[in-house]
Amino acid sequence: MQTYFFLLAAVLYAVCAVLPSSRGRLIAALTGVAWLAHGYTLWLDLMAPGTLRFGFSAMLSAALWVSVGAYWVENRNFSLDGLRRMVMPSAVVAVALAWIFPGNQVSLEGKSAVFGWHIAIAVLAYSTLTIAAFHAVLMALQESRLHTRSERRGFFSSALDQLPALLTMEKMLFRMIGLGFVLLSLTVLSGIVFSEQLFGTVLSWDHKSVFTMMSWLLFAALLAGRRLRGWRGKTALSFTLAGFATLLLAYVGSRFVLEVVLHRGFA
Repeated sequence: MQTYFFLLAAVLYAVCAVLPSSRGRLIAALTGVAWLAHGYTLWLDLMAPGTLRFGFSAMLSAALWVSVGAYWVENRNFSLDGLRRMVMPSAVVAVALAWIFPGNQVSLEGKSAVFGWHIAIAVLAYSTLTIAAFHAVLMALQESRLHTRSERRGFFSSALDQLPALLTMEKMLFRMIGLGFVLLSLTVLSGIVFSEQLFGTVLSWDHKSVFTMMSWLLFAALLAGRRLRGWRGKTALSFTLAGFATLLLAYVGSRFVLEVVLHRGFA
């Protein structure tokens, strides 16, 4: 049964990625169905009592599910067709990877109730900063388009032309980064305070912890620079993408190496 929902979500995401922007209502309807089918596959992984599925593909799938949801909501207020052209193909890949690499079923027996909350907040933080990274790439392309505008209007360039003004896009970006930073801070704090309850050991500075802290510092520096020195434009985009790349290494990258390269389970 779950396989059919995987296929349904992937096919509908792919269709939404290639439909012309003039089919706005159809895109919105298909996005909603795909998002619900995708969410159902995630729920099936979580609904088994006493267990939690954990892995690089599960984290990536959950992040793209939230990203699609954020696009779906924001697109009702602003024309974000360029974001659709980026998020939908990525969602197809995420759903496919979640089907090919299902991850590990982790028993929650003997673990603190904090463990589930820690994982949930971490996924929300990663998801929010994922959509912020998509947004930053879109802004970089939008700015490049302004400086190199030509009469040729391709599949993607026409979508960029329909985006809100750069200042509006920038406000939306920092709103997402602010929320993501709060969630990431809660993830780091819960990991430090409840380390022994979460993982059975005191806090250890492994690769995941180091990369997570590096990402936290980059986003903290960006928000401080924005408030104190008015950082914007290329500086803001560079910090956003650097912070996301570091977070990607901490969560998805480390799990990918463990599961696919080293063939090791949850650690």
